[in-house]
Amino acid sequence: MSSQNEWYFQCISCGWEKPISLPDPTGFFCERCGDLLQLVLRESPPDKDELFPSNVAMSVWKYSKALPVEKRVSLGEGGTPLLKSRNLGEVLGIKELYIKYDGLNPTGSFKDRGMTVAIARAIDSHAKILVCASTGNTSASLAAYAASGGLKSAVLVPEGKVAKGKLVQAVAYGAKIIKVNGSFDTALEMVEELVSKDKNFYLMNSINPFRVEGQKTTAYEIYEQLGGVPDYVVLPVGNAGNISAIWKGFKELKEWGIAEKVPHMIGVQAEGAAPIAEAVQKGYERPRIWSEPETKASAIRIGNPVSWKKAMNAIKESEGSALTVSDSEILESRRKLAAVEGIFAEAASASPIAALSKMGSKDGVIVCIATGNGLKDQELIEWDTEQIAIADNAETLRRIMMK
Repeated sequence: MSSQNEWYFQCISCGWEKPISLPDPTGFFCERCGDLLQLVLRESPPDKDELFPSNVAMSVWKYSKALPVEKRVSLGEGGTPLLKSRNLGEVLGIKELYIKYDGLNPTGSFKDRGMTVAIARAIDSHAKILVCASTGNTSASLAAYAASGGLKSAVLVPEGKVAKGKLVQAVAYGAKIIKVNGSFDTALEMVEELVSKDKNFYLMNSINPFRVEGQKTTAYEIYEQLGGVPDYVVLPVGNAGNISAIWKGFKELKEWGIAEKVPHMIGVQAEGAAPIAEAVQKGYERPRIWSEPETKASAIRIGNPVSWKKAMNAIKESEGSALTVSDSEILESRRKLAAVEGIFAEAASASPIAALSKMGSKDGVIVCIATGNGLKDQELIEWDTEQIAIADNAETLRRIMMK
């Protein structure tokens, strides 16, 4: 880990800075203009050998030289596979297509990368109750890491809008579940107000820049697994923390002299919940609020993404783009990803696959991020009755198998 006195909070708008000495800024907002904060390493960035020690297994904490906290609670997050497509790439006319399967993190989503870092900061802060708003994956991850760290957790979820496979995880890990009559955005507003008034609660949403630091390790792993930087990184966008985190990781690699280039970042949203894609495509300075976002891909059903500015900066700086896909395209791509590649991903994770046909250029190396495991939202799987048959003897079995 880099020395803490080398790390600073920095406002993404006005440039206000503060060393990361405790206490943290209230709600992780700039004390001058109120915008979001990021973390910057001011001195002694790691060189390639320090960042990628050859004798350490791949995980989030392998890259501790680029993280602002010491490891406290780990469930084995990171080190997820980068799988080269054997079949989809050929169908889509893409020679170098890879899937980064972050659904194989401990609680089944990329959220674990950020949670392990953020909970270390929470422990340093003597937090009593960890709290978040969630469409599902964050609640599962927070509850698991809080349980492992011996801390209490509370998660706010929009009623009727969270997949059962995600909610049951939070219940199993012992979190207090609070259903909110409204959207994710309503839940997040409540959490932000709570932490601004009561210091017993510690915010664990991706507003918390320590979450971003953990999630940026996806970029480090892709670089290490590929032996270089891909041309495109395509990923789902909901509250928009992950696209900015992965961009931050690649930017650091270039700024620190480790990589020679950065990828184009392609953010993908569902047509019914696409505030960032709409803003990028129409040239808005900021997204308009979608008051009633709707998509079957519950992980990205967010109409007022709090990290919109970070995401739009990532897309602009990387000369990337933002695309939209329909729910039918998402579900069909999810089916293909499982049936053709053997990768079972949650619905939101299939949105990058659905978007590939809409990309202007498909030359070069393309990495799609599958952010969550398919077991998270099994209710979206439509069973083909011909897939399930009944056999009562060997001859019946033979006939069924020969069809």
